[in-house]
Parts: sequence; C-alpha cells; structure tokens
Amino acid sequence: MKKILNYIGGALVEPQNGIFFENIDPSRGIAYSLIPDSNQNDVDAAVNAAKMAFPSWSSTPAAARSAIMVRIADLIAKNAEALARAESIDNGKPLSLARVMDIPRAEDNIRFFGTAILHWSSEAHIMENSGINYTNRKPIGVVGCISPWNLPLYLFTWKIAPAIAAGNCVVAKPSEITPMSAFLFSELCIEAGLPAGVLNIVHGYGPSAGEAIITHAGVKAISFTGGTATGARIAAKAAPEFKKLSLELGGKNPNVIFADCDFEKMLRQTLRSSFTNQGQICLCGSRIIIERPIYEKFKEAFVEKVQNMKIGDPLDDETKTGAVVSEAHMNKILSYIELAKQEGGKILCGGERCYPGGELNNGYYIKPTVIEGLGPECRTNREEIFGPVVTIQVFDTEEEALQLANATEYGLAASLWTSDLNRAHRFASKIESGIVWVNTWLMRDLRTPFGGVKNSGVGREGGWEALRFFTEAQNVCIDFTP
Repeated sequence: MKKILNYIGGALVEPQNGIFFENIDPSRGIAYSLIPDSNQNDVDAAVNAAKMAFPSWSSTPAAARSAIMVRIADLIAKNAEALARAESIDNGKPLSLARVMDIPRAEDNIRFFGTAILHWSSEAHIMENSGINYTNRKPIGVVGCISPWNLPLYLFTWKIAPAIAAGNCVVAKPSEITPMSAFLFSELCIEAGLPAGVLNIVHGYGPSAGEAIITHAGVKAISFTGGTATGARIAAKAAPEFKKLSLELGGKNPNVIFADCDFEKMLRQTLRSSFTNQGQICLCGSRIIIERPIYEKFKEAFVEKVQNMKIGDPLDDETKTGAVVSEAHMNKILSYIELAKQEGGKILCGGERCYPGGELNNGYYIKPTVIEGLGPECRTNREEIFGPVVTIQVFDTEEEALQLANATEYGLAASLWTSDLNRAHRFASKIESGIVWVNTWLMRDLRTPFGGVKNSGVGREGGWEALRFFTEAQNVCIDFTP
C-alpha cells in the first residue's frame, strides 16, 4: 500500500515512531493507502524547521515569494487531473466535481495570494503640522493551519497561501480522513523550489498531531476550519497562550425562497446548494424556507429532481452524487434521519443508505433526503448534519421568514431568492449570517471577507482580511515639529 509521508524541513519523511494507519476509500469501504500516525515529536521537528526557515523567508522580497507561489499554482494546473482523481478517491466526491471546483480553486488560492502580496500596502495618518503615523505589517512567525476533510486541497491552500505569502512559515495538518491531496501538494512544493521549512505538513489524528500544533509554544497563531465543538476546544487551549485565532466553524444555513423568484433558476441552484459534495460543504443550504403560494409547486418539482439524481462510482463521469466521507459520518447522518422521523418529520424522498451494486455496496452512500413537517425547535432543524439531508418549511410573511432563518445558533451563510430589490437589501441586512447570496449560491470572489457569526466562527478569511490575520500591525509615529 502506498505510504503518505510527512513534509518536514523540505523533505518527505516517515513519522518518527514508524506507525501508520489505514486510509479508507469511502466509495468502496476499503483501505488503499497508509497515513502517518504523527505525534508531538513530529510536530516539534516541524516547528523547529519552520523557525529555522523564518528569518530568511520573512526577509525574502515579496516578488520572490510571489514567483515561487505562482510556480506552485502552475504545477497544480499541470497536475490537475491527478489531483482531482486523488481527491475523488480519498473523499468519495464525484471526480467531475473535483475537476471543476476543488482543484481549480486550490490553484486560484495559491495564485491569488501569491500575487496579492505584490499589492499589499500600509496606512498612513497625517497629524496636521505635527507628525505622521504609518503602519508596518510584519509576519507573525510560525503559524498553525488545520484544515477539514470536506474540501481537502481547496481549504488547505485557502489557509496556507496567505500565511506564506505574508512571510510566515507554516506547520499544517490536513484532515486524517482525506490526506492524499496534501501529500501530493507537498511533492509539488518541492518541485517548485519552495525553501525548506517554509511549509511543513504533519499528518495524523487530531488528539495527537493536531493538539500538538495547537498547544506548541512555538506556534503563534492558529487558523482552523471544522466543527464548532472542536473550535471551542481549540479556543480554550490557545487563548491562555494569547495565540491569534481564526476559526471557521459549523453552519445550518437557510435558503429563503419568496414567491416572486425566478423559479427555474432557483430550482437549479437549490438542488446545487442542497446536495453538492453530498451536502458536505459548510455553505450548503440545509434549511429550505418557502413562501406558501409556491410551496406545493416547489415541493413537487424539487423532490422529482432529487429522486433523479444519479448515485454511483465517484470516478464515473456521469455520477453527480458520490459517497459520504466515512462510515462513522454515514452513521451520524443516518441517525439524524431517524431523529427526524421521531420528531414527526415526513421523509419525502431518500432517507436511507444506498447500495449501488458490486464492489460499491461496501461504500458509504446515502440517498439524497428531503424532509418536511419539522418546526424550528426540532434538533433536525437546529443541529448541523453535514450530509445530503435538507428540510423544507413554509412561511406566510417576511417577518416569519426572518424568524425561521435566524432560528439557529449558527450564522455562516444564507441564500435569498426574490425579484424585489428593496426586499433583498432589507432582508439580507437582517439575516444573522456572515455571507448572504441573493439569487445565487456559492458565487465566490476571493477578495471578499469570509466567515460567520454566532457559533459559526471567529474572524474572517479571504482577501486583505487573511493577510491582516497573518501579520502583526506596528504603528510608527514620527514627530516633525521643529
């Protein structure tokens, strides 16, 4: 079986304890590679390598850092098909999705921040007839980046790109469930000539490798994407050490549909926002809230489209719905479907495990599921399921729609469908959400701030927000009075 290796100090190395664990192909339920079971010793080595690299990398001109990052982006583009295939096998997502979303976005992340750093500027504040203040932005030092399993290379590069562009050195841990594309990425970094120690990738479990990064005295900032409970634990560990924190956490996103919407466009996009990547995207709209005049029309049309979705081998170009990421996650999703039934929900379609046939029968497939009849107080409508499961609710007034949209502890993203421009602005401003899409879903501009409110996170990623997070501001005040 192929061994995934750590990337420490510019070299690909086995874990110091020599221990590996199995990496499972979720589409078939079988092990296909081995993952390092790294621990504190490996993290110590990675932090030491990053410390050694930091003086040189932080003083490297931005144009030189940019050139290396652009080479990495070019290599992602050159190896896009191999990376997409690895992502599909590792995660269970359709290869067609990895080709058009995951790998192109990973390339964009590296290229965007690699070129953005060339346009980085600082503020100056003139004090009339007395002095001037200007702001220096300095890299922090060694930073930790921990990414999730749902969009492995996409979100891995989203974190490390602004960090290294700003002159930091990184100790990163991809999810132990989907490590393959990060391993392949480390090979591309070597090929591109990224100096040793600038990026270090340590594979392993959260309680061992992840915890060691979070608590390490040499790591000055943590950027994490994942579950809210894990984010709370990270904050509890990191806050007493006064580490900078950026936490992008869970979501239970509303998709609010008014009767005056463009129905056909809304229907297409709602299908995407519900079930792309088997619903395993933090931005998916898992609570669909529909105005009463079109509720029955929507329900009939939506359920018909969901029932026609092709479930099967992620490597088949015709497949639009693949496997969920792991057996444990599949069982969690199925348990929520059972909970929905107990809460009085009606399963309109799906609601069970799927067996596509042959060797795929051991894979982790769930039929896309639509549930109605549950109110905002139900756990199914309040807790993050993170799978191919959506609920539908009806509303009569704009005020009721707003109450339903905000009836959750989360506040990451929301979608709003209406042709009334005044309503769009009015309603969007009242939604408790870090992101609001109007008449679209997942339209992303990398310059914009990304993040949530309430239990969906702390801080913002993207654009200048990310570069600000990975730097420390220093004010310099000069008195020019006689």
